[in-house]
Amino acid sequence: MSKCFVLAPDSFKESMTAVQACHAMQSGIQKVIPDAEFIHAPMADGGEGTVDALVAARNGRKVAVEVSGPLVGQKIQTYFGLIENDQTAVIEMALANGIHLIEKSQRNPLFTSTFGTGEMISAALDLGVSKIIIGLGGSVTNDAGAGMAQALGASFLNDHGQPVAVGGGQLNQVTQIDLSELDSRLKQTAIMIASDVNNPLCGENGASHVFAPQKGASPEMVEMLDQNLKHFAALVESTLKIDQQNVAGAGAAGGLGFGLMAFADATIRSGVEIVIEETQLADKIAQADYVLTGEGGIDFQTKFGKTPFGVAQLAKRFNTPVIALAGYVGEGIEELYDEGFTAIFGIVDGACDLQTALKNGEKNLERSCENIARLIL
Repeated sequence: MSKCFVLAPDSFKESMTAVQACHAMQSGIQKVIPDAEFIHAPMADGGEGTVDALVAARNGRKVAVEVSGPLVGQKIQTYFGLIENDQTAVIEMALANGIHLIEKSQRNPLFTSTFGTGEMISAALDLGVSKIIIGLGGSVTNDAGAGMAQALGASFLNDHGQPVAVGGGQLNQVTQIDLSELDSRLKQTAIMIASDVNNPLCGENGASHVFAPQKGASPEMVEMLDQNLKHFAALVESTLKIDQQNVAGAGAAGGLGFGLMAFADATIRSGVEIVIEETQLADKIAQADYVLTGEGGIDFQTKFGKTPFGVAQLAKRFNTPVIALAGYVGEGIEELYDEGFTAIFGIVDGACDLQTALKNGEKNLERSCENIARLIL
């Protein structure tokens, strides 16, 4: 009787997409077990690859759009996904306002904005969707979602009743919030945030202190940004009677989690849980003899909502062996073996520099899966 493998990796960042990883896994196993059955389930956790994973799993389609990039005046050719007979849109904020879209020297969270993400939401609403899933990983912004809300009709005004420019550095100038022109279609649309972090909006564990330095913020800018977020959250609370700043995930994507909850009545969930649900992974694992998962790195942080952990937790319910593969294997993985992981393998072949490892990712993953298949056979 042929063996059935469910292949459920995340992307291996800067090396291969989750779809490419599935094909590499299958190629390696088939060299040893040619009659094996394969179910591809490319995964994501709300960050890079979320749209591609859900479109592939649900036979959806991509919609091309032009929206504003992270910087004022920048235009981005990008896309979002449609699944469930075009009734659900899947948006990655990073495809409009991601850190990869501007050079390191230009990154400045005082000025970067989520305006383009709001434009993608508007484009999805134009298509009549009833539900929107928004992945929040990989941002270069710190504006609490103010830009997103402005793109959807919200106005943020200063003491003189003048609109305040977008960007996290100007939030302290906002003294009035006007939602009279906010897109009314948001009220008829279920909006679900897919996040792989649980940081609050403000404070030492908040958006500015934890994430802004990698987005170009100096220590002085971090303090300014955090104070601006506190000011903005207090204004939202006093004006709208909404207090979301301490909700887990409010600080995701520079506070876009907060903005979506405050202005679009969004709900927030673990990104990998949403993807597992939307891809109907449980039904696929129920048929499997083995599950293979993985991503660029696996270490002690994996258990905090990363894709391989979510996959392993689900497979544990079926008592199905889970084999994880990663570009690097770090400290603390012994904790994972009680959480559903059967074995964890690094795929890099010998000592090499990072660029070589990234370039050879597919080949290394294929070879590793061939060796795993030899062990299984």
